Amino acid sequence: MKNAQCKKCLNKFYEKNIYTIQQFQYRKEPTYKWSLEFFKKLDISEWDSFCEQCITYYSKKSKDAWEKFKI
Repeated sequence: MKNAQCKKCLNKFYEKNIYTIQQFQYRKEPTYKWSLEFFKKLDISEWDSFCEQCITYYSKKSKDAWEKFKI
């Protein structure tokens, strides 16, 4: 049963396919602390659920912002 909902696209998906920004803690850059602050500004908490497509979008968006920030 599809009972989880993506915060960005609002599509329903199976719970086992939930992605959160907590997964970004395993990236080398940007740091997880920086990522939390970045997503906080977008009104996204580390517990919000996303589908694979949307978490990939936010991953790229945060990585691009990090690259601009560190220059």
